[in-house]
Formats: sequence, C-alpha cells, structure tokens
Amino acid sequence: MDNVLEQIKSKIVSESELIKKVSAFRIKSETIVFTNGCFDLLHLGHVSYLAKAAQLGCRLIVGINSDQSVRGLNKGVLRPLQDEQSRAIIMASLQVVSLVVIFNAETPLNLIKLIEPNFLVKGGDWEVEKIIGYKEVTNSGGSVISIPLEEGYSTTNIEKKIKQNIT
Repeated sequence: MDNVLEQIKSKIVSESELIKKVSAFRIKSETIVFTNGCFDLLHLGHVSYLAKAAQLGCRLIVGINSDQSVRGLNKGVLRPLQDEQSRAIIMASLQVVSLVVIFNAETPLNLIKLIEPNFLVKGGDWEVEKIIGYKEVTNSGGSVISIPLEEGYSTTNIEKKIKQNIT
C-alpha cells in the first residue's frame, strides 16, 4: 500500500519540477491541458469536469490553490475544509490527472505562463474571455475552454447540507 501512495505523491511537483516534466512532455509532442481550483471537497462535478478536460490532450496538469490562496478568495472563514497537501494527494490519486502543483498566488497566471498549455480549461461558470490566462494561451496558439458544470454539485452546496444536518 505504501508503494501506491508514494506513486500518487510523486505526481505532486514543485514549480521547478513542473518545468522539467513539461519540457519532457513537449519533447514527446504530448498535448498539455491545464486547469486549476481549490478542489476542497472532491465531488462528482469535479470528477466529470476533470475527465472531460483530460480528454482534450495527453497530459492533464492541475494547479491547486494553497491554503493561503484559498483564504484570499473569500470562500468563507472555514475554507479550505481540507489542507493543501490532502487536497493535492486526493487530486493526484485520480487516474486522469498527470501532475499536481500547489500555487500560492491569487491566480494561476504565472503557472500558465510557465506551462504554456495547449488547452486551458475551467468550469462552465467562467466566461472563456474572462478566464485567467486567456490572452496568454490564445496568443501562443492554444485554446481556452469552459466545460459545462454538472448541475447540483458544488462544494458550497455540500457544506450547506452538512451545516443544516448539524443544526
């Protein structure tokens, strides 16, 4: 079991490791897809979205907001519900995810510039032109895609349901 967990953890990389891995993907002409988010409580909506994103290319790279970054997004005083390492390990355990990188910044723009993905993907609640990195990705010949959300699934809704059942 420890070996499997170590394999999962090996998919979580630093920015410097990310640059090396992306270079290796490019040498093999592998199509790179990038997305990002908090992914605080992984749910069916996330899994569906990530599966659709992965189908766009050979490698799906996921940027995870650090705990500090999540607190800056005004998601509520209790968020994140899970720490960044837990969220990263859970994300890395998904077969469709190639690499996970935790970022501290307010936005993933620096990561997007480093990766130069062929596809930049966000959920359907984002207008394509307003997705962070839109200009950079399209200027380098990449595509920016907003994937429709699975109705009824959100971490906020799960959090509300839990709170209602407690009171």
